[in-house]
Amino acid sequence: MVAAGAGVAGLLLWPFIPAFELIDGRSGRVAFCARVRVGEEFVLSFVHSVNKRPVYDTLRAEADHLVIVGSRFDSFGAGMPEASTPEGTLAIAKDGWLEWTINRPVPEITIRVGWVAEHTLHIKDRKIRLADLAEPGKPLTMRVRELRMFDLLKGRCIP
Repeated sequence: MVAAGAGVAGLLLWPFIPAFELIDGRSGRVAFCARVRVGEEFVLSFVHSVNKRPVYDTLRAEADHLVIVGSRFDSFGAGMPEASTPEGTLAIAKDGWLEWTINRPVPEITIRVGWVAEHTLHIKDRKIRLADLAEPGKPLTMRVRELRMFDLLKGRCIP
């Protein structure tokens, strides 16, 4: 027979729930965490360093990795796709913006918080400026991993 307390402990330790995390690249601390569903998408926006125009990168959460879905931008610039390739498709949307679709799975993404890029994460109806989480020039790593219910109850993640 299993004690009732063991059942509650098992529930807190067992169900693993996917969570999106931003990790401080230097200290390893979790700078931001949000519970996500497999297949849920969110956006990282920034101002392109060369043409000074907005870019919107769409990412998708999977159980243990991210997928770079694609980018939306209204002007070409250094490092931006200029044509469709075997790796991805470039199309013009009805609103005139350029859409690069790539669907590339990656284990994590590390970015350096920009001085003027205004990196902003759009997730769960929230806008999180990355410069509020780490000093410009410092790395932040985005990843998805499964957390125990106990970790979520401790308030580590937004629902």
